[in-house]
Amino acid sequence: MVLDWCYGRLPAFELLIPFSCEDLSSLGPAPVSLCQLVAQRYMPLKKVLPLMAAAGSHLLFVLHGLERLNLDFRLAGTGLCSDPEQPEEPAAIIVNLLRKYMLPEASILVTTRPSAIGRIPSKYVGRYGEICGFSDTNLQKLYFQLRLNQPDCGCGSGVSAAPAQRDNLVQMLSRNLEGHHQIAAACFLPSYCWLVCATLHFLHAPTPAGQTLTSIYTSFLRLNFSGETLDSTDASNLSLMAYAARTMGKLAYEGVSSRKTYFSEEDVCGCLEAGIKTEEEFQLLHIFRRDALRFFLAPCVEPGRAGTFVFTVPAMQEYLAALYIVLGLRKTTLQKVGKEVAELVGRVGEDVSLVLGIMAKLLPLRALPLLFNLIKVTSLTPPPASSLPSTPSCPCSHRVPCSPLAPLPAGNCCFLHRRQACPLLCRSRNSIVSVPPEVVPRVFGRMVGKSREAVAQAMVLEMFREEDYYNDDVLDQMGASILGVEGPRRHPDEPPEDEVFELFPIFMGGLLSAHNRAVLAQLGCPIKNLDALENAQAIKKKLGKLGRQVLPPSELLDHLFFHYEFQNQRFSAEVLSSLRQLNLAGVRMTPVKCTVVASVLGSGRHALDEVNLASCQLDPAGLRTLMPVLLRARKLGLQLNSLGPEACKDLRDLLLHDQCQITTLRLSNNPLMAAGVALLMEGLAGNTSVTHLSLLHTGLGDEGLELLAAQLDRNRQLQELNVAYNGAGDTAALALARAAREHPSLELLHLYFNELSSEGRQVLRDLGGAAEGGARVVVSLTEGTAVSEYWSVILSEVQRNLNSWDRARVQRHLELLLRDLEDSRGATLNPWRKAQLLRVEGEVRGLLEQLGGSGS
Repeated sequence: MVLDWCYGRLPAFELLIPFSCEDLSSLGPAPVSLCQLVAQRYMPLKKVLPLMAAAGSHLLFVLHGLERLNLDFRLAGTGLCSDPEQPEEPAAIIVNLLRKYMLPEASILVTTRPSAIGRIPSKYVGRYGEICGFSDTNLQKLYFQLRLNQPDCGCGSGVSAAPAQRDNLVQMLSRNLEGHHQIAAACFLPSYCWLVCATLHFLHAPTPAGQTLTSIYTSFLRLNFSGETLDSTDASNLSLMAYAARTMGKLAYEGVSSRKTYFSEEDVCGCLEAGIKTEEEFQLLHIFRRDALRFFLAPCVEPGRAGTFVFTVPAMQEYLAALYIVLGLRKTTLQKVGKEVAELVGRVGEDVSLVLGIMAKLLPLRALPLLFNLIKVTSLTPPPASSLPSTPSCPCSHRVPCSPLAPLPAGNCCFLHRRQACPLLCRSRNSIVSVPPEVVPRVFGRMVGKSREAVAQAMVLEMFREEDYYNDDVLDQMGASILGVEGPRRHPDEPPEDEVFELFPIFMGGLLSAHNRAVLAQLGCPIKNLDALENAQAIKKKLGKLGRQVLPPSELLDHLFFHYEFQNQRFSAEVLSSLRQLNLAGVRMTPVKCTVVASVLGSGRHALDEVNLASCQLDPAGLRTLMPVLLRARKLGLQLNSLGPEACKDLRDLLLHDQCQITTLRLSNNPLMAAGVALLMEGLAGNTSVTHLSLLHTGLGDEGLELLAAQLDRNRQLQELNVAYNGAGDTAALALARAAREHPSLELLHLYFNELSSEGRQVLRDLGGAAEGGARVVVSLTEGTAVSEYWSVILSEVQRNLNSWDRARVQRHLELLLRDLEDSRGATLNPWRKAQLLRVEGEVRGLLEQLGGSGS
């Protein structure tokens, strides 16, 4: 509205003056005039202040967040004032503006939470309206189009997705809004539209350094509730977010622990009203219901779920459940009993100390109270120094710190220090100052302790649930919940799938990061450094036991995502020090996933025995992001990634890097073409580690094989080269075979499934089987009248790629191989060889039947 006025779109007002009631409340009771307030806030308006009184109805005041001010409209509480230049308390100026006693013709627009509407008497209100959300779904779509199509709206990151990708996101989101009513109900609130867009940018655009999913949700809550107290008139000054964490967090955690996302009205009331005993607590609950409950919970609009409630977005349930745990709000039975026992011990201890103090004046038992106090103090772990008063109340004037065994100084007063600080123990000639009663509950509570082991156990067990092992990773799950699932949907009559809460442990780790703890402190939900350290130690202990098991690719990525959210490199390095194999085959490696893997594993020092990134939809940008991880790999699998010649530039740089330790490089089923092989050969020429290279089905053709033949001698370490299924003819294949025979280290060359004639196969077979040294050449399943020792390698490659290769072309090659086997079987009289050939023929016929061939 202010911007509209600046651009002349509000011609009815000559002057618009906005005030934040939060800023006004921070000024305190110091007197200040309205003119001074305007001049302090808006220096350019200082020149037009004399015109303010003459503006009349063309003057508009905007008062934002009235609930931050305690206004008293009684004349006894706030006197009348009509002079804008007369100093008054800020609250008094606002009251007189609303009374229309000061600048009576001025227009006033007030924003406030619903619960604070009653603070303004109705006679001062012309009209009011409640802003609920987008009443028109077309406005939702317009918002998403505007925000997602902004080149730089990734939360100020300066990076964005490609235009085509942004258009695709908008289309998918629009379709899901039309077909999935629950997300449309969530996006009724404009702030959740912001959260949806921020999440989509995180999932699909290059991720700025340091941004995490947890930080997006924490920032989202800060934007909505930063600094807000539940009731500014309440003495407890409880923050709204702290109250939400206690109530909504309890409901969210109970849902996670019982594996449900739908809640009855009884469930909601049970969590909201738990532990309420006083009138003040009922008043706070009423305010929360009025102001914030609809922000977290929404009625379920799915068929058959009438009367139930769900969290506005599913991930918010897991976030609040994690917040409930890390804040220590979940109390076990032992902790609840321990607190009561601690309070009882404190009261009884104080009474006993008082009685013994009185007896010490009458009887020679002065040592008993001192002994009793020493037992109370030294038998328990002392509280931290921050929990003790800085200037203890003591009848003596001395403040001399000493150890428990040091002699008392003059004046008979001392601090009893152990480690950081201890309760005050003062002794004078006729009196004893005992341990303060509030110290014993703290100390006993620390002894009973918050169950850090329980927090870590809950997190780790949820992270390594075996029933979740073969679903999508959490990032794909989030994307599907927002954009929908492409393909057929589950029929409504089918039994629902089990609820998955894999974000819950990840959010727990993210909330313990330093950045999120700082933001939570601004929200009134502080997590102490010592608590975070103890939680991290307990989690590390549990992960050390369970984190060594071999995980499926999607679960391994979830494990790495937890470390990314935790944002602690030292912690991750210690926990992941035993990781030797990184198997992410089949995981769709989006930019954010590449960033996750690189940031978690890129700084490690130990080598990775194998990095398997087969069928991950990698692109050159992903390779560049993953470069620190690829440099640590000994075996690197990049099959089935549609990597073209452009990606070979990055692979060349990888091979030429002085820290490269790759020994086996698998690039099969990528359209590298001859141009890409030329770049690879530049990298191999300066590489000293690669010994096994697979270029199977990479579209090399004759040109690629001839280029390999010409430059093969530039590398002196290669031992095995696979260029099968590349469409090469006899001439190119024979040239490469001769170069391989002359290579000093090459031992094996795979040339099967190329476009070779019968004569060409025979020449290559004779060349590869020559007695003199050199590389062996594999072109068929047979060697003379015997089965080739590499027959299982050839058929396993065919079986592995049966669904991705050209079926007609593979069928033709298998029929040629089958003919070779039959000819060899007919040419030998050795029964053992005949049996082996028959066995291999059976395997080939089985593959032909899978392809739809006759197998005969």
